[in-house]
Amino acid sequence: MSGISVAFGGVSALSDVSLTVEPGQVHGLIGPNGAGKTTLFNVACGLVRPSAGRITWRGRELRRLRPSQLSKLGISRTLQGVGLFAGLTVLENVMVGAHRHAKAGFVSALLALPTADKDDRLLRERAHAALAELDAEGYADRYPGSLPYPVQKRVALARALVADPDLLLLDEPASGLSEDEMHELGELIRSLSARMSVLLVEHHMDLVMRVCDRITVLDSGEQIAAGTPAEVQADPLVTEAYLGDAVDVEADAAELARTDGGTHA
Repeated sequence: MSGISVAFGGVSALSDVSLTVEPGQVHGLIGPNGAGKTTLFNVACGLVRPSAGRITWRGRELRRLRPSQLSKLGISRTLQGVGLFAGLTVLENVMVGAHRHAKAGFVSALLALPTADKDDRLLRERAHAALAELDAEGYADRYPGSLPYPVQKRVALARALVADPDLLLLDEPASGLSEDEMHELGELIRSLSARMSVLLVEHHMDLVMRVCDRITVLDSGEQIAAGTPAEVQADPLVTEAYLGDAVDVEADAAELARTDGGTHA
C-alpha cells in the first residue's frame, strides 16, 4: 500500500501511509488508540476504499478491491472477533475457508455429482489438517458457541490458514488469550513465515517485538516510524506516542518493550 489516505465525513483517518509486506515476512502494524490501524487493515481487506493511494499485489495494482476477491488473490484474513458461523460445526466453519480449492461448481454441488463429492472429501481433509495444526481437531463436531473464546480464536485462525494463502492478515489475534496461549501463538506466527507472509495488527507489544521482522507505527492517522523491532523501540517518536512526552529515550524504549499493551489498541 502506497500513499494511502482515508477520510470519513471530512475527517482524516489516514494521511499518506505506505506499507510493504515482503515475501516470507511478518510485518507488524502498531499504534496507540485512534492511530488508524484498523482503517489501514480494512483498506488492505477491501472493506474501506482509500481516497488516495495505490494497493499493489504481485506487481499489479488492485483497483476497487473487494473482500470477495481476497481468496482468489491468495489472501486470507481474520477479524478482531472470531466471526464464526453459529449454525455450522467447527469443521464446517473451517471448510468454508477452503472453498478456493474447490473444483466443482455450484451446479455440481446442487445435483450431487461425483465431482462435488470428491470436492467435499478433499475440503474436509484440508479442514481436519488445519485444525490439527492448531491442536483443535478434537472440537471438529462441536458448535462454536459451546467453546471457550480462546478455542474459537484457534478455529477462526484455522479457517484462514486452510486456504493456504500467500498473505495472511491477522487482526489482533492475541486478544483474549492467556500468557501461555500468546506464547504459542507467537511460535505459530513465526513458523508460518516459512510458507506465507503475515501482516499483524496487534496491541500486545511483547508479541509484536518477538515475532515481527519489520514494524510500521501509526499515530493519529500518520506513519511516524518503520523499521526493525529494535529500530522502532529506539525511536523517540514511538515512545512519545505511547508514553506521552519523552523524557529518556532508552528508559522509554525499555518500558515499551516490557508492556503487554493492555491499555492500547
